[in-house]
Amino acid sequence: QVDLAESGGGLVQAGGSLRLSCVASSSENWFITNSMDWYRRAPGKEREKVGPDGRVTISRDIAKHTIYLQIDMVKPEDSGVYTCQANVWTRTRGSVDYTGQGTQVTVSS
Repeated sequence: QVDLAESGGGLVQAGGSLRLSCVASSSENWFITNSMDWYRRAPGKEREKVGPDGRVTISRDIAKHTIYLQIDMVKPEDSGVYTCQANVWTRTRGSVDYTGQGTQVTVSS
């Protein structure tokens, strides 16, 4: 069993910065996070993958099974539910995709 836990969401003022974290954990002593990504579902829109660009920085700490998302100069359109998705290998299940519960981000103008 693998769990993904996102943190860092909440209310952010436009123009500020946002930093989210997602940590993978497992009941097994040893597991590998092959990949980790961030997705966002904005109100009334389809879920989309959040990629690095001029305002968005994504980084990983592989040893800690953690992915970070930082958005600078946030805008109201950055609002939405941010979800972490990871492909994780465990001895008992092999490589499986997992999705976190998500964290709500609201940017006020």
